[in-house]
Amino acid sequence: MTIRVLIADDQELVRTGFQMILDAQPDMQVVAAVADGAQAVAEARRLRPDVCLLDIRMPKLDGLEVTRLLAGPGVEHPMRVVIVTTFDLDEYVYGALRAGATGFLLKDSGPTLLIEAVKAAADGEALVSPSVTVRLLRHLTQPRRTAVSPDSPLTDRELDVVRLVARGRTNQEVAGELFVSLSTVKTHLGSIMAKLGVRNRVGIAAWAWESGVVS
Repeated sequence: MTIRVLIADDQELVRTGFQMILDAQPDMQVVAAVADGAQAVAEARRLRPDVCLLDIRMPKLDGLEVTRLLAGPGVEHPMRVVIVTTFDLDEYVYGALRAGATGFLLKDSGPTLLIEAVKAAADGEALVSPSVTVRLLRHLTQPRRTAVSPDSPLTDRELDVVRLVARGRTNQEVAGELFVSLSTVKTHLGSIMAKLGVRNRVGIAAWAWESGVVS
């Protein structure tokens, strides 16, 4: 199956570079490359790409607003959004995750991580890696210095899963470290997302850092 991707970035060099990298993959096709947020929303709604790759700072509508319009809680058929940013964009990235983004990567992360992020989003997963997500979540959130509340909605085993997800472990790695099956991990993740009211692994990781489950 070919993964159809929309790229939105106001820098032509970035758009061109990303498009060259993705179009060179046998299972990916860039269906649109636009320069502002308004175009991103219009083309995404028209083309329904599998993954929208969005910059944070764009003319007309920024990446946060575009994410909310395409993937926010009130969207009937949310799209999969990956935010592309630099490390020091502080609360904008965290806001985008809360608005419904599947994941994010740094602009200078290189072709391999870009491809991995798009594939992860297309598969309904988030790219949660120690080198990217964990650093940003630690930078952007203000963890409480107290332990998890006794009335936490999560079981002890679910908290074990949350801690590993927040540290960037894949489902397979979580299963290996907890000595459970992959299907059990997926069941735990579904329960965790329902209890926390989040939509993906990034939301779980954000909650973990914010609530002090990991530090």
